[in-house]
Amino acid sequence: MPDANLEFKIASLHSVQPWFVLGAKRFNSLLTPESALTSHFYSFDASDGTDSTIAIPDGCIDLLFDCNSDNPKAYICGSPLEAIKADFKQGHSYLGVRFRPGVIPDLLKLDVEEVISNRLDLSELVYGADRILEQVCEADDFLGKARAVNDFVGQFDSRACSHLTMEVIARVTKARGNIQIKDLVHDTGYSARTLQRTFRNDTGLTPKAFSRAIRCQSAVYRISHNSQTPLSDLAFDLGFSDQAHFQREFKKLVSVTPMDYQSLTKLER
Repeated sequence: MPDANLEFKIASLHSVQPWFVLGAKRFNSLLTPESALTSHFYSFDASDGTDSTIAIPDGCIDLLFDCNSDNPKAYICGSPLEAIKADFKQGHSYLGVRFRPGVIPDLLKLDVEEVISNRLDLSELVYGADRILEQVCEADDFLGKARAVNDFVGQFDSRACSHLTMEVIARVTKARGNIQIKDLVHDTGYSARTLQRTFRNDTGLTPKAFSRAIRCQSAVYRISHNSQTPLSDLAFDLGFSDQAHFQREFKKLVSVTPMDYQSLTKLER
């Protein structure tokens, strides 16, 4: 059973995709703190200078709408395990809704593991997807599009998730991803085998992959919100054995080194 003294609200964690923001001509976001399913809505216009950007691990599932009037599309996107190309089209406008870490909307008629590191056509998975795509494209502004998607998402529940998985999500996020399987085994009282099997069945991710995503998000958040943070201190705070290990891991998950990313955030300020 979950630890009643574990004081952490999963809703307080808002994952980010920094390259979506840095690579956009215009970016809007709207937090949904009262929702049990979603973290936030966002919209952006893909820059004319590129036809792709980078998605990084975040432990979340997104619904993403390409609002191009000639050929609109709707997708369900799973968290990548490492930095991957997102393949946005030049000049297209996009709207997305990100679900909370570990939340699997019960509108998927497939194995959740198929979603990880993938982008699937929503119309092939969900009845009525064409109608919501039409409503999103017809809405005049960001808030109108978000309301349409919110009404659509509100028809569904979250896929049933075990108490063990929810406790693991809470412990991993509270630790900012700096936690090991042996710690989760000790804290939950379940064997490593049971813990890993249950978590993967519920989320499509292993506890290690989820922890890695949350630690990545923690590093990106710290650098983005305090560009003066000494990287050696950040590496220590997040449990890396040394700064070189932190640099290698960050580049694999974010596609640039922590120093390069820190420089980019300074230019944006």
